Amino acid sequence: MSSDVGSGVSETVEIRGHLLDTGVLSRCVDDVRALGGDYVIERFDVGKDHDDQSYARIRVQAATEPELASVLMRLNAYGVNLTDPGEVVLREVETDGVFPPDFYSTTNLATQVRLDGHWVDVQQPEMDCGLVVSGSGAARSVRTVPVSDVRAGDTVVCGASGVRVVRPNASSGEALDFEFMNSQVSSEKPQALLVQQIARELRETRAAGRKVLWVLGPAVVHTGAAPAMVALVEAGYVDILFGGNAIATHDIESALYGTSLGVDLSQGHGVEHGHEHHIRAINRVRAAGSIAAAVEQGLLTTGVMHALVTHHKPFVLVGSVRDDGPLPDVITDVVEGQRAMRAALPGVGYAIMVATMLHSVATGNLLPASVPLVCVDINPATVTKLADRGSSQARGVVTDVGLFLEQLAGELAPGWRRPA
Repeated sequence: MSSDVGSGVSETVEIRGHLLDTGVLSRCVDDVRALGGDYVIERFDVGKDHDDQSYARIRVQAATEPELASVLMRLNAYGVNLTDPGEVVLREVETDGVFPPDFYSTTNLATQVRLDGHWVDVQQPEMDCGLVVSGSGAARSVRTVPVSDVRAGDTVVCGASGVRVVRPNASSGEALDFEFMNSQVSSEKPQALLVQQIARELRETRAAGRKVLWVLGPAVVHTGAAPAMVALVEAGYVDILFGGNAIATHDIESALYGTSLGVDLSQGHGVEHGHEHHIRAINRVRAAGSIAAAVEQGLLTTGVMHALVTHHKPFVLVGSVRDDGPLPDVITDVVEGQRAMRAALPGVGYAIMVATMLHSVATGNLLPASVPLVCVDINPATVTKLADRGSSQARGVVTDVGLFLEQLAGELAPGWRRPA
């Protein structure tokens, strides 16, 4: 497949799309050089009209086969594929939890593997995984598997041969719903318009039979927006919730004591012994056995967690080293937490992440790039972090999360009003 070039080796790759206005071509060649390779652009056809795609064919060189493979796998992340993909290289895993050294490292883009002359779609694309091939003949399938879950005897794709990825194309002139948010993150955006656009996309997602995933941080409760979140659950726009110990704890604290972190949510100031409320709330739920049991026993009668339980909506709570308690539903083994989150993702067609950096990045790492993703936070650094960590589809809304959720509930839950 690769050909000798002087003392090195080379492959010819190609890419189609809006290469100039998106800057993808310059990023490709920069990465080739950063990885110690070199390149020659053999053909470059520039689209003449604004909606026309461009095409580039590039000969990529490196000193050794392993270095070339590394460059080619990096270029795959941009939708760059071999002009002659060849057949995939498969190797058997020898040790549980260890890929072969030259395993193909995945992106979250739509990916295909060439098996017996046919392209097979990869199920549920996810970044930073390996590709495991199962079955035989026409029943062969390919799925992403994290290194912790690969097992001896699994068949894994190695190298870049026989693999191609499809990068979503968007030119600067296309009428995307959030196109004016793609270039930068700013608080100087028309808030009402953004909320209306998100509401429209949520309606479309539900109409298409796809699930809406929410990833929430405790600021949802601290800002007094839990009633708006409850309204969204009741209106059918929350199918799955991801979060940590804090969002559930402070939601339950609010339901039991009217406080969040000891602050009276109706008065906006701390109350006597309020600092004890969150741990007392945790203790009462632990005594009940679970959040669902607390609802069934009549202990928990309001709040987001109560709404999720009563509307039979699943939630995955994954803890951290700083957690108090934690609540009995919180998964404290982070690898098990990843597995639980991953298992909940099939069918998700839209994701909204509100006021939580770590859980947002973790979820973004698990989602295919085809799933629209909106991140809402008062801090611009949070809403840019997702794109920095590989979730290129992430779009940011910089605003107060309480106001955002209340406005969204007003759009999607007819008759809802902020409690007096």
